[in-house]
Amino acid sequence: MAPKKDAKKPEPPKKAEPAPAPAPAPAPEAPPKPAAVDLSGVKVDFSQDQLEDYREAFGLFDRVGDNKVAYNQIADIMRALGQNPTNKEVNKILGNPTADEMANKRVEFEAFLPMLQFVVNSPNKATYEDYVEGLRVFDKEGNGTVMGAELRIVLSTLGEKMNEAEIDALMQGQEDENGCVNYEGQLKYFLTEHFLSSNTSCLCKKSEL
Repeated sequence: MAPKKDAKKPEPPKKAEPAPAPAPAPAPEAPPKPAAVDLSGVKVDFSQDQLEDYREAFGLFDRVGDNKVAYNQIADIMRALGQNPTNKEVNKILGNPTADEMANKRVEFEAFLPMLQFVVNSPNKATYEDYVEGLRVFDKEGNGTVMGAELRIVLSTLGEKMNEAEIDALMQGQEDENGCVNYEGQLKYFLTEHFLSSNTSCLCKKSEL
């Protein structure tokens, strides 16, 4: 009788291979920076008297004594000289610098002049009449006043948004006993402090709706 062959032992089941890890999602592309302003073709067209006044004002912002000012002072100087650029516009003129560059890069007076001239020549500058027309949208009674509460909402939501502390400082003493602001009578105050430089364009667009 032939000997029995040994029965083959069953092979242990193979372990399932782990599924490959999914490929990482591609990083979202950074939004493109707005195009910088080309100042090479700007012709400086100020009178000698204006240049002297501008140089004197420019020097007041020179805190180092090197006849230059920091990038983050450019907007303030322009406003001190009667212009009303938004911070976004000034950033484009400066070439869209980083926060570090804004604090540390410096500009001499001769390089500042084409920047100022560009703002002076800008066709999109809002005027006194634009501002009045924009606020008239919120003048429900047609009596030259708007509710302070509505104005606060506008300041916090349109244009270069202001925070609560900035709005409180701007509105201090401007509301009457009914909580209204006489925007025509107190217009110069708002123009000087903030509103025209950053929010008028938004107000004007709203008035066209």
